[in-house]
Amino acid sequence: MLQSETQSESTPIQLSQSETDALLEAVKEQISLDTFDSNNQQLLKLMVESLGDTRGMVRLGFAQRLGEIGKPATPFLLDALANHTNVVVRRAAAKTLTLIGDPIAVPNLVYSLLHDEDTVVKGSSIGALARMGEASVPPLLEILASPDYPESTKGHAAWALAFIGAEAKDYLYQEIGSDSPEVRAAVVGAIAKIAQENPEEKAFNVLVNALTDSSANVRCEAAAVLGNLTYKPAIPHLIELLHHTDWESRKSAALALMKIGDSIALQPLNTALNQESEGGVQTVIKLAISQIERKSGEDDWE
Repeated sequence: MLQSETQSESTPIQLSQSETDALLEAVKEQISLDTFDSNNQQLLKLMVESLGDTRGMVRLGFAQRLGEIGKPATPFLLDALANHTNVVVRRAAAKTLTLIGDPIAVPNLVYSLLHDEDTVVKGSSIGALARMGEASVPPLLEILASPDYPESTKGHAAWALAFIGAEAKDYLYQEIGSDSPEVRAAVVGAIAKIAQENPEEKAFNVLVNALTDSSANVRCEAAAVLGNLTYKPAIPHLIELLHHTDWESRKSAALALMKIGDSIALQPLNTALNQESEGGVQTVIKLAISQIERKSGEDDWE
């Protein structure tokens, strides 16, 4: 069966379940014995076609074997991702490309992210792009900067950038000066991951500086991540943000101060509360004050 006769390029190869099971077992054995012929195009096509099997564990088995085979399988997976009429095969092809991590797949994955009609294919494509690392960063930044793509797609791109993190930091530090607020906001989120995994001064400086960005989304994102990182040197800058003309920025500053939880922020928060006219922001400031006071009381008993 592994040396089956060549069929026409346009005719899908159909196997019964028993034949598919036998193929999977044979491939497993060849890989374990290091006798698998990665130049056997017909076999690779057959394996990719088997990603459409109705049984999930069988699909997983072929994906894992193709992942072990690696780059020789990439062209066949890319063809399936772009052209296969069976959405199950397209989904599995994207997921399998994630296992292989071949940067040559980046343009095809971007195309599927932007143009495939299936949301699972889109999600699997962005997952694969995230695993590709640095090679995916330029197209992800282009997606974020473009006015042509929906917020859902930009959200996927921002997530992938954050996943890539430190591997892309040279790009990220450069793009914090982008003309696009969407790019700057995504960069802030990605740099936050760098600061979390490897606390370097440059990363924290970028995040603190972003508190004065011209975009409310960037300011709010910066405040949120500094709060999540409980970065105490940001407290004076967050206190200043409490008095910004934009109410969302004031709210984000109060939330960040609450998460950091330092009692030094209590007096500025009370001052801001007396000056605040926005009901929603007043509620958040009161909550921040309450949480910090409670934490300070608990610390006194330690």
